[in-house]
Parts: sequence; structure tokens; C-alpha cells
Amino acid sequence: MKRIYYLVPDVKTAKKIVEGLLLSRVEARRIHVLARPGTSLGDLPEASFMQKTDFVPGFEQGLAIGGRAGIVAGVLAVTLPTGMALGGGTVLAIALTGAAMGAWISSMVGSSIGNRCIRQFQAAIERGELLTMIDVPRHHVEAIEAVVLKYYPAAVCKGTEPTIPAFP
Repeated sequence: MKRIYYLVPDVKTAKKIVEGLLLSRVEARRIHVLARPGTSLGDLPEASFMQKTDFVPGFEQGLAIGGRAGIVAGVLAVTLPTGMALGGGTVLAIALTGAAMGAWISSMVGSSIGNRCIRQFQAAIERGELLTMIDVPRHHVEAIEAVVLKYYPAAVCKGTEPTIPAFP
């Protein structure tokens, strides 16, 4: 999956684009609209907590870093002469604990900051533009871009995210 970003000038234009995407069989759960706080989006699919924050990237990074740190700590615990009989299960348990702690802490940090990918659009959003994010399979990117251009000819793709998490 890829996430495509478009800035649109107003709610009316965003509604046209979303209706066109829905008619083109893009699932509503794959469309996310982000606007300045206080903007009434009506029935537009508003970006959720997961799209607005770095919760998922933080979770993934913390899982990887915590898991590595847990493996190192587990190996050290087994190899150091502590007088306790520790086995391979100890390494696994410490690695899993490290991964869980890393994922938890990093996801909490990620949820407290804005999404790094949409930070570049923040000035435009504050001016009143709407950021439309569309999650599509890689092989449908061009077709979706054509749909957006059909309903808003002045649309310019403001970037794509190479991959998105499977559970945003």
C-alpha cells in the first residue's frame, strides 16, 4: 500500500474528490481528510488518531530497538557468572520484555507528537486547506491520481509515502 497526499482548497472540493474515489471503489476507510481544528468536515472521513500521530511508527521502532536491547541484556544475563542457572528461555523472556517495553514507551512518545509525514503540510492546513490522504495498492496509484484530477484538475500530488502500516 502507498499513501498519496493532496492538498485541496476547501471542503466542497474535498467532498467532490471523496465522492469520486468512492465511486471508483476506493474504500472509505482508505480515505483520510485532515483540516484545521474547528473546520466542519460534515460527512468527510476525518483523519483518525493513527493518521494524525506517529503512534504506529513509534511502536514499530520501539519494538525493534527494545527487542535488540532485550536480546543483548538476555545474552549478558546468561553469560555473566552470577551463580544462577539461566537458560535460553531467559534470553527469550528478556528479549520479549525489552521489545514490549520499547514498543510501549516509543508508541506513547509517538502518540504525543504529530505525524512526521504531515508536518510539511501544517502551514497549508493552518491557512485553511485540507490534506487528503488516500491509501491505495501500489499498482493503483496512477488510476487514483486520474480520479483526483477528474474532480479537481488543479490537484498536484504532494507526495507519496512508500509503505503504510497494515493497521492504520
